[in-house]
Amino acid sequence: MREDSDYTQKYVAEYLMCDQSLYSKYERGERQLPLEFAVKLAKLYNTSVDYIVGLTDEK
Repeated sequence: MREDSDYTQKYVAEYLMCDQSLYSKYERGERQLPLEFAVKLAKLYNTSVDYIVGLTDEK
């Protein structure tokens, strides 16, 4: 979704108020995404938290 929206990791990390290297680990699945960040990403991408965390395929 990030790339489809033409956002950089740096932009999304700044939106989440975290370090870009930490956000990169979330994307690669090396760290678990906190619920607070899932909610923020759902708002950024205008979708549901369920979609962000992979519980549904419906945006």
